Amino acid sequence: MTPIPGSGLAKGLAVTLRTMTRKSVTAQYPDVLPELPPRSRGVIGLFEENCTVCMLCARECPDWCIYIDSHKETVPPAAPGGRERSRNVLDRFAIDFSLCMYCGICIEVCPFDALFWSPEFEYAETDILELTHERDRLREWMWTVPAPPPLDPGAEEPKEIAAARKAVEKLAAAEAEAAASAGSAAAEPSGPAPGRDPGASESGEGGPA
Repeated sequence: MTPIPGSGLAKGLAVTLRTMTRKSVTAQYPDVLPELPPRSRGVIGLFEENCTVCMLCARECPDWCIYIDSHKETVPPAAPGGRERSRNVLDRFAIDFSLCMYCGICIEVCPFDALFWSPEFEYAETDILELTHERDRLREWMWTVPAPPPLDPGAEEPKEIAAARKAVEKLAAAEAEAAASAGSAAAEPSGPAPGRDPGASESGEGGPA
C-alpha cells in the first residue's frame, strides 16, 4: 500500500501536539528519590560465601574490571583414611566501577549466585580511585539487594527448593519407618508362646503329672 504523502509529518505533529498539552513534571532529585523500576542496574553486590574463585566472572568481563586474588588451602580428609583435598580461598575481590559498563555478564555467568544487582546508584566519588570497590564494600551492597519477585502461579518450583523439600520428605519418611518398627518390636510379647507348657522341655516331654 502506497503511503499518503505527508502522513509521516502529520503523525509527528500529532505527537508534538499531544506532548504540548501535558503538564510538565520536574523530578525533585535529590530531595525526592526516583521510583526505580524492578531489576534496575545500580551497583553489584558480592555474596562472598557463594564464591568459589572459579574466575569465570573475571574472564567473561568485556572491560576486565574485576580483580580476583586467591590461594590454595589443604583441607583434611572428612573421614579416617580419606584423601586430603585442596580448595581455593578468596583473598581479594574488587570491581572497578569507573570501567564497568553494567552489562551484567558477570552476574549471568556466575554458576554459584555470588553476584547480584542492587538498585543503589548513589556512589559517586570525587576521586576515581574510590570507584574500585573491594570485597568488604561489595559485601555491604548485599543489604540493598531486593528480594526476588514471586513466581508466576503456574511456574515450576525452583530446583533448590524442590531438592530441599525432597530431602526433608525422605528424612521424615525414614524417621516414621524407624518409629513404626520400634513400636512393633515393643508390642511383641516377651514371655512364652501361648498354648505351650512352660515346664515342657525342648525335646517335647511334658512336665510332671
